[in-house]
Amino acid sequence: MKRWTITGRVTLLYTLFMVLLAAIALGFLFFAGAQNARQGKLARMQAMAAASRGEIEARDGKLEIDRDLEGFDDGVYLSVYDEKGVPLYGFVPRSFDNSAVFAGGELRTVQSNGHVWYLYDEQIQVEEYGALWVRTVTAADTVDSTLTALLRTALLVLPVFVALAAVCGYLLTRRAFRPVRQITRTAREIGAGRDLSRRIGLGEGRDEIHTLAGEFDAMFARLEDAFTREKQFTDDASHELRTPVAVILSQSEYALAHPGDPEETEAALQSIHAKAGEMAALLAQLLLLARADKGRQAVAREAVDLSELAAMVAETEAEQAAARGIELRTGIEPGVTVQGDETLLMRLFINLLENGIRYGRPGGWLKLTLRREGDAAVAVVADNGIGIAPENLDHIWQRFWQADPARSGGGAGLGLAMVRWIAEAHGGTVTVESTPGEGSAFTFTMPVLLSWRK
Repeated sequence: MKRWTITGRVTLLYTLFMVLLAAIALGFLFFAGAQNARQGKLARMQAMAAASRGEIEARDGKLEIDRDLEGFDDGVYLSVYDEKGVPLYGFVPRSFDNSAVFAGGELRTVQSNGHVWYLYDEQIQVEEYGALWVRTVTAADTVDSTLTALLRTALLVLPVFVALAAVCGYLLTRRAFRPVRQITRTAREIGAGRDLSRRIGLGEGRDEIHTLAGEFDAMFARLEDAFTREKQFTDDASHELRTPVAVILSQSEYALAHPGDPEETEAALQSIHAKAGEMAALLAQLLLLARADKGRQAVAREAVDLSELAAMVAETEAEQAAARGIELRTGIEPGVTVQGDETLLMRLFINLLENGIRYGRPGGWLKLTLRREGDAAVAVVADNGIGIAPENLDHIWQRFWQADPARSGGGAGLGLAMVRWIAEAHGGTVTVESTPGEGSAFTFTMPVLLSWRK
């Protein structure tokens, strides 16, 4: 059976089970039928013997037997004998040896002339005459022949039942495994056509196969999302690296073409240096995110004074904000301490502040606040800049996504993706609220270090 399909094996087991069940049922029915038939014959024989009491009487010592007393009825023979065994009335089968000794009140089985007979004797007392024997006899073959006919009928019907059970079992099993075939076919088509948008789509169901199909559909959705993000990541990374590489090549060629002009050479080298710095920063961010995706980016766990860290980053970014005419304000509660990676937390604040500066409004403001709320540290970076459209709120966390690349200020679209990962790596969350034309507020929350003391 190892090479059989599951449908074939289940069909075979189902058929064997049904045949076994039918055999047990038939055996029970035949046994019950035989007992019922035997008891029916005995009841008939006893009834005929009992009925003879009212048909036999004696007058003046002479026995009188009513001619209405039946000597044969429904295969049962009745005969009457005196106390010494002399036949007085009735019939016995021609092949029956009537020399059997009388035994009152019990059903016996005797063999005579190659036949089997049921024999029942009953002694009655007739007033003014004495004791008489009433004997009833019937052929056991009549009961056995009925059972034999039923057995032959069953043997003829059983193969039909087996075939019907096999066909029904096959159809039921094939129907039950139809979702499995659909799963297999869909998986094969996805593998052949590389179309991860395909789904099994069994619909609603509570059985194990529907649950399995639902898990497969969810897996296909995750794979499609992963491949889509990988393709988008590759395209975006190529696009972001293409521009600085082209600038580096063109400036290198220009410097080589004008070796005698120091000013031109210095300008080219400065441009090359700037673009190389952009590429290095982009590659560093990509490397960090790639390690984070694989779970290989180490996150240090040490006590960090988040208040001092936030103030230091704000002081550093104030100059860049002032260059764009943006006032950087702070409202930092002292002594807020967390456990985490100081470098990554610094990167989180830098990315949020630079994002606010990049999309802020000249002459506007950018505010960094930090406070402790219960067991959590809550930092908010708010601005009155251009804001974010509601339909883009879910996209800003995607890598390389930019609502308005022309106003990105040279960003690659990785900053907020890094912010979300850093927040989650520290057991925290980051959310955003924004109104187009009025500004945005990013809220970062993470657990505070309760046991730390300075």
